[in-house]
Amino acid sequence: MKRRNVARWCALVGLLAGLAAAAPAVSARADRLPVCGAPGPASDRPPTGPASASAPGACRVIALESAVRTRKAPGFTPSGYHHLGAGTSGEWGGVSGRYSVVDSSIRAGTYDFIASRFMVKRDLGKGNIAWLEAGWAETGWRSPGQPRIYTYNTNTKGWQFYDQYPIKAGDTVWLDLHTDTDGVWQAWLWWNDRWNLLTAPKLPIGESAMVEQYVEVHADAGKPGRIDVPPVKADNVQLRPADGGPQRFWRSDVSTLTGVSPGQQQRRGGYCLDWTTRYDTWSAGDCPD
Repeated sequence: MKRRNVARWCALVGLLAGLAAAAPAVSARADRLPVCGAPGPASDRPPTGPASASAPGACRVIALESAVRTRKAPGFTPSGYHHLGAGTSGEWGGVSGRYSVVDSSIRAGTYDFIASRFMVKRDLGKGNIAWLEAGWAETGWRSPGQPRIYTYNTNTKGWQFYDQYPIKAGDTVWLDLHTDTDGVWQAWLWWNDRWNLLTAPKLPIGESAMVEQYVEVHADAGKPGRIDVPPVKADNVQLRPADGGPQRFWRSDVSTLTGVSPGQQQRRGGYCLDWTTRYDTWSAGDCPD
């Protein structure tokens, strides 16, 4: 986890130092999808089927990934990362589910951020981890106070924000990360009652990966202060088997890592996680006390 955090920290600081554009690698199947036109309104109903290139109305988003490079990283919420959620100890072919959007107190001009996201990853050894994540985020370096749909992957080492999909506190977003037989990992957003392909990088992960579901809060070490996070709700979290079988809910029979002993409450830096149903329905944010 520490190696992954260092990689994300370097990318985070590089965003303020400067951005360099790089086009995402996409599969031939993704290239054949029609380009998403005007986004239209947010969906007020859940997905009607799994995310895929063959889903009715499926389209691909045209966006530039922001690749960044940097030489060094530059009551209180303890500085650093606070992870609230769970990860699988085994490998799966994908994950999908829904997050609610909240209004946090991310501070302008800081390295603060909150991200409610799904992730697929693989440890490549020798300190290298490859991953793709997607969700919604609010950051201190880019329009604080405004949550945005985002993706991040280790090919570009950059956050990509999708401003064409406006979200606000009180909304919910449906997301899907998975791969087909080609090992290209896809991030999809359910919007305007159709699946929108956000990005599809060819990562050195293979056809299965470890999966994470987290609310992640980062507090700027250089500017001590309090970051309030009203509870973010996650539900309908499902996993795709690595063998290509039907999706299934992420329940307690899935080998799962939470960072605490069974029965203990997950608590990090004044934030708490409450499981409604382990592990497909939960909430995380400010502790009640």
